[in-house]
Amino acid sequence: MYWPSFCIYSRKESAVFVCWFDSVRISSRWIGQITSHDYSGVISGLNSNRSLLPREESLKELIVKLMGKANSAEAYQLRDFLQRSGCLFEWIEMGSNQPARDPLGRELSNDQLPVCILPQGTVLHRPTFQELARALDWFASPKLPEYDLAIYGAGPAGLSAAVYGASEGLRTILIERLAIGGQAASTSRIENYLGFIDGISGWELARRARLQAERFGAEIIITEECVAGAVQDRLAVGILASGERVLSKAVICATGVEYRRLDLPNERVFVNKGLYYGAGASEAALHTGHIFVVGGGNSAGQAVLHFAQHAKQVTLLVRGASLKNTLSEYLLERLQKSSNVQILTGCELVGLEGDGKLEEISYRTSSDNQTYKAVTNAVFLCIGGSPRTDWVPPGVLQLDAGGYILTGPDLSKEGGSRWKLERPPFFLETNLSGVFAAGDVRHNSIKRCATAVGEGAMAVSMVHQYLATRS
Repeated sequence: MYWPSFCIYSRKESAVFVCWFDSVRISSRWIGQITSHDYSGVISGLNSNRSLLPREESLKELIVKLMGKANSAEAYQLRDFLQRSGCLFEWIEMGSNQPARDPLGRELSNDQLPVCILPQGTVLHRPTFQELARALDWFASPKLPEYDLAIYGAGPAGLSAAVYGASEGLRTILIERLAIGGQAASTSRIENYLGFIDGISGWELARRARLQAERFGAEIIITEECVAGAVQDRLAVGILASGERVLSKAVICATGVEYRRLDLPNERVFVNKGLYYGAGASEAALHTGHIFVVGGGNSAGQAVLHFAQHAKQVTLLVRGASLKNTLSEYLLERLQKSSNVQILTGCELVGLEGDGKLEEISYRTSSDNQTYKAVTNAVFLCIGGSPRTDWVPPGVLQLDAGGYILTGPDLSKEGGSRWKLERPPFFLETNLSGVFAAGDVRHNSIKRCATAVGEGAMAVSMVHQYLATRS
């Protein structure tokens, strides 16, 4: 199955980044940009491996078409899912005053939108992520009755664990509730990851890791999540939302964090209708006016630079008094040199207004305690996250006060350990023997992509040590 890589979109015409393919998988080489359905520029611009590029007509057939109305929350969620999944697609915005029509010219009602038209011609009306994943042949059920290692969460830590677990001979399965890459997949560019001197997008890094894990034999299931767990005959049993059961000798929890909410009045009204959680990489070319980014970390800084390539003005609202302690120096320098970027420190977003979509925000400054209003149709929140441990029944895993999973020596530091065995727990082992945690979901973890990758690999080494104690 061909796995397309990059795409960007504009309001009037499609613009798509493409990759060249070989018989097994896509290479990482970017070869050009398609605009106005003109594929000739890509073909003429290819300077090597020309014979491996698909025919022009077959390239068109690889694109998923997504049709919908502007400010549609469902359409945004599908764009974000496809973007983070590295799927080549074209966004077709239907005018607010014109009837939407399917490929056969039949008029579509609003309750049939958004519509996905797949390369093979299948038309999906308002699909869920799992329905779309099934139609694209991305969804599968567990193949084996038992695994050595089950990993929950396919962010950098989970993907790393899958690569190392499968490459070291463990029967490995990786389960992700949404798209491969976790929050990192929504990052437009990671520039301080070792070995990538020109940087790499989060979704491309995730795509490469997925291909690498699959090459070593790891099973990967997306749009599925674990909703309950149990122990049966010394095996961990993960019960999935679909009712499927995953049996494994060891477990790595790498479920990461989800974006933090602001709990503002009207916040739920505008979610994905102008108010977006995360860096919104799929939305940059769709917003060309004045947009706002809230946050003071690297993800917020990269988002601002990405949006600034398309928007008339980008304003960064920072709650703290300075960015020096939260933002990498190279990003701060670029922001300060960007003519259409405004940085407001000591600011807090306090209000959202609009008629069915975001139209105006209010923010308060700490310097004068005054509230100001600004007209905008897009605000992106990059303000950290809360650990994804809500699926854990109370009292099963030992958590800290913030909901992060305690492991190793931290088990005894936070209110008494629930560890039952005579041997001490491994450094990344939870209070449940054979269940490990890695990445952002773990207590006191360093919230960096490279650190999460390292923890995923380290967790696998501890899984080997644990498995040795079972024999």
